[in-house]
Amino acid sequence: MQGQVPRGYIVHTAPVGMLGDGRDDLCIIASQVPARTAAVFTRSRFAGPSVHLSRAAAADGTARGVVVIARNANVATGDEGERNAAEVRDRAAHALGIAPEELLIASTGVIGRQYPMKQITTHLDNLAWPPPGEADLGTAARAIMTTDTRPKCLTARIGEATLTGIAKGVGMLEPDMATLLTFFATDALLDGETLDAVFRRVMDTTFNAVSIDTDTSTSDTAAIFANGLAGPVGVEEFEQALHSVALGLVKMIASDGEGASKLIQVEVAGARDVAQAKRVGKTVVNSPLVKTAVHGADPNWGRVVMAVGKCQDDLDILPENVAVRFGGIGVYPPGPDEDDRRASVATYLKENDEVVIGIDLGIADGEFTVYGCDLTEGYVRLNSEYTT
Repeated sequence: MQGQVPRGYIVHTAPVGMLGDGRDDLCIIASQVPARTAAVFTRSRFAGPSVHLSRAAAADGTARGVVVIARNANVATGDEGERNAAEVRDRAAHALGIAPEELLIASTGVIGRQYPMKQITTHLDNLAWPPPGEADLGTAARAIMTTDTRPKCLTARIGEATLTGIAKGVGMLEPDMATLLTFFATDALLDGETLDAVFRRVMDTTFNAVSIDTDTSTSDTAAIFANGLAGPVGVEEFEQALHSVALGLVKMIASDGEGASKLIQVEVAGARDVAQAKRVGKTVVNSPLVKTAVHGADPNWGRVVMAVGKCQDDLDILPENVAVRFGGIGVYPPGPDEDDRRASVATYLKENDEVVIGIDLGIADGEFTVYGCDLTEGYVRLNSEYTT
């Protein structure tokens, strides 16, 4: 996959032996000039050393790029794991000719295993910089994959500026922000405060709206780098472009969920506020019974109202005010044509790879859309054999 790269960025990928299969599992993305950054991280209490190092590096709103190790999370690895993460970042920064504090580090994969440090450090110490050839963020998207079945890379233009985003993530996804890896590079010029505000708003409605299996990762990071080489852009136009790219990546992640065969989009309206709409949407999209019904094309809308009912503390959710639809087919409240509706829903579920479930709570005007996927035998098989 060829991905456009904004001006002034260097990309390097290589195999360093995480699983010994020759696949690229190290990636470096870096701006050749100083850049602004904004970043958000997992809130897991078992966050790995990479998260701690990157959170500190991004705190002042400046960073040149990121080094990523895929298929090894380097989590729950004690003092040795902390030293190894710092050493990987130090050596990558040295190869780039920048200070370690200008580089983020991210790591994703199996928990509880040490890095194969000799292979990693040998590669970094012999790295000729800048690497030959044209920078390709599509290659970077492939190098950061773990159990993904395909790379995820999208590009947008904002006037003379380019914005490219990559992401990985198909399981252990219930963002608290963020339980995946996603990085954005742009040559647009924005001040740090604006970049941070825009990035957080977009993350809240895109990557914080995706859920695969309710499990929150220990490791993962979302970050944007803006080096300004294309000059200033309109803030509103930039936010629209960032939202479009991020939402596209979210849909790619949800449809590539481990073992997934269908994307599920839950649109909640009529809520008391956005927080309630998001809570209800997540409860529905995370329900194993809803997921399996979608997978099996079972028009059992009762599973949706069951999931809404699990929001037990939301006392203003009243069954008589709620409406539910699949696509454009209203299923609740039920009517005299119930059998015809169920048949229509069954056909809708069989014929569509993207399933929309609409819920109106009938309370106020809060709304939110969440994204997920169905639950299949493939999810169970993949995760029962993950380390074997």
